[in-house]
Amino acid sequence: MELEAEFTTEPFLGEGPAPEHAELARQAALAAGLDTDFGPLGTSVRGDAEAVLAALPKIARAALTGGATKLTLQLRNTRDG
Repeated sequence: MELEAEFTTEPFLGEGPAPEHAELARQAALAAGLDTDFGPLGTSVRGDAEAVLAALPKIARAALTGGATKLTLQLRNTRDG
C-alpha cells in the first residue's frame, strides 16, 4: 500500500520565505526518503505506507519544535483510489 499525506503547519506568514516550522517539516520528510512536494499552502509526501507512517511523528515533531502552533493532516491510500 502507498500513502499520501498532505499537511499544513501554522501560523501562516504571508509573503516571503517559508516559516521555519514549515521548512523543518519538509526537511524531516526529505530525511525520511519520501517523495515531497513543498508549496505555499502545504506539503504533500508520498511513499510506501510503512515509510510514511514512520515519518509522520518526526514531521510533526519537527514542525512543533520549529514553532508551529497547529498541524493539519490528511492521509490517503493512493493505490486503492
